[in-house]
Amino acid sequence: MFKTFLMDINECFYVGKIVKKYSFKGELLIKLDTDEPEQFENLESILINLRGNLVPFFIESSQLHKSELLRVKFEEVDTEDDADSLIKSELYLPLSFLPELEGDKFYYHEIIGFKVEDKNFGNVGIISGVNDSTAQALFEIDRNGTEILIPMNDEFITKVDKPNKTIFVETPEGLIDLYINE
Repeated sequence: MFKTFLMDINECFYVGKIVKKYSFKGELLIKLDTDEPEQFENLESILINLRGNLVPFFIESSQLHKSELLRVKFEEVDTEDDADSLIKSELYLPLSFLPELEGDKFYYHEIIGFKVEDKNFGNVGIISGVNDSTAQALFEIDRNGTEILIPMNDEFITKVDKPNKTIFVETPEGLIDLYINE
């Protein structure tokens, strides 16, 4: 029915998840993972993760539904069975769809590999990931095999130097030492 689309998931960003059917004509509701759902209202297509493969689906129509949900009708998804097979599927778009962020703003994926310099401590390590499953998102920093977690707090981040791939922070005294002097 659909041709497999070879795009690496690491070249994409997570848009949301199909949560339920909307109608018996194949319409679906997508729970968007964004603060600006309106930016996804007029897409022509989207990538759906089906058994580990990103498959492009073309969008016939879409509209926001109850602010955080997007009601979508995909081409060639015309029955309840077609729609059922897509429920709980994750949706992605290529990173190139993200708008460029100005100044010290950044997307989590772009800072992986950045150095972290603390005003008082010095070189902390390299960002290996971002943990955003907690109330406060955390930089996951690798310091020679030791993981250091620093809250991604505007009060701690003093500068983001994208050209030199460095984030400058000023953390409370002793925070970094908690991880090193165990």
